[in-house]
Amino acid sequence: MEHSAHIVKFMGLYYNMGNVLMITVASVIVFLIAVLSTRRLAMKPTGVQNFMEWVMDFVKNIINSTMDWKDGGRFHVLGITMIMYVFVSNMVGLPFSVVINGELWWKSPTADPAVTLTLAVLVVGLSHFYGVKMRGMSAYGKEFFKPFWFMFPIKIIEEFANTLTLGLRLYGNIYAGEILLGLLAGGLATGVGGTIAAILPTLAWQGFSVFVGAIQAFIFTMLTMVYLSHKVSSDH
Repeated sequence: MEHSAHIVKFMGLYYNMGNVLMITVASVIVFLIAVLSTRRLAMKPTGVQNFMEWVMDFVKNIINSTMDWKDGGRFHVLGITMIMYVFVSNMVGLPFSVVINGELWWKSPTADPAVTLTLAVLVVGLSHFYGVKMRGMSAYGKEFFKPFWFMFPIKIIEEFANTLTLGLRLYGNIYAGEILLGLLAGGLATGVGGTIAAILPTLAWQGFSVFVGAIQAFIFTMLTMVYLSHKVSSDH
C-alpha cells in the first residue's frame, strides 16, 4: 500500500526521514552484533562469536571464488559489512510497518530505490578506485579499450547498466515482498473470515521473505566481489 514520506529540506537537499531512521536502525543493529560477537573472544567460539566467525568464513569463500586472496583479502571486512548490513536492512521491515499520520516511518530501507542505488554507486565507485590504486591509471584505463578501441562506449554503458541492475534488483525483490505482506495484512483486518484466510499465507510469505532477503544479501555481496575482481585482477 502507498504511503507518503516525511520529507525535510536541509541545506538545499531533501531527506526522507523514514529512510534516515531505518538506515540508522540497521546500522546500529549491525554495529551491536559486531560488538557483541567480539566482546569476549574465545578459542572455542560459542553463541554470537560462532555466528560471526561463520559469516567471516562464508564471505572469505565468496572472495576466493571470484579472485585470488592476495588481491581480495583487503575486501574481507567490506564483504562482511555488506552482507550483514544488506541482510539486516532486508529483515527490519518484515515483522511490521509503522505509519503515522499517513507517513511511512518503519520499513526495510532496501525497499527504497534511493538506498539500494546509493549502495550500488558505492560498490561501483569503489571498484574503480581500487582498480586505479592497485593497477595504476594507465593499465586500468587501457582495459576500457580492449580488445578494440570502439569498445569504449559499450564499456561505459556497461558500467551504468551494472549500477542500475545491482541496485534495482535488490530494491525490486524487497519492495515487492513488503507490498504483498501489506496486502495480506489488510486481509487480517477484514473480519474473522478474512483473518483466518490470511494467517497461513502471511506466515508462509514471511518465511519466504526471510529466504529472499538472505539470498539477496548473498547476491549483492557476491556481485560486489565480482565487480571488484574485474577491476583489480589483471587476468580479467
